[in-house]
Amino acid sequence: MTIKEFKINLLPLKNKLFRLSLSILNNRDDAEDAVQEVYIKIWKMHEKLNNLKNIEAFMMTVTRNQCIDKLKSKRNRFLSLHDNIAKHDFLNPHKITEQADLVKKVKQVMQQLPEQQRTIVHMRDVEGYNYEEIIEITGWDINYLRVNLSRGRKKIKETINKLQQHETARY
Repeated sequence: MTIKEFKINLLPLKNKLFRLSLSILNNRDDAEDAVQEVYIKIWKMHEKLNNLKNIEAFMMTVTRNQCIDKLKSKRNRFLSLHDNIAKHDFLNPHKITEQADLVKKVKQVMQQLPEQQRTIVHMRDVEGYNYEEIIEITGWDINYLRVNLSRGRKKIKETINKLQQHETARY
């Protein structure tokens, strides 16, 4: 694809790509950045674009993926559970160890959850996504999310309580 073809065929899609980005990111500056990054990615592969049947659909997919990556990177700026515990200087060493053990147990119990529950609990409670963002990423219904989040949290709580009761009974 030549520069001229790129300008004629792809640049007119910028408003459509921006609207998609804005609907996912809910931030005008982030949406503009995402669209710009999409155009850079697309230009880097301009020689391969002639082989695509539907370039508009491809660009929409690249834009959606770019926005999801942007959301994920935003979430990764938050502290993990383990890092958060380690930074509390006011806790004594015994308390820090207890908290670290609890986090480890929660992570182990989460791995035993059904895949959908594990995904929802992780996205909501670990990554910090809100319901709208989870729906946008997964395509699942709000009621499905709430029910599975509730079931997942309940299973984690019950399992942790059983483990703690079992440990208390040993002593």
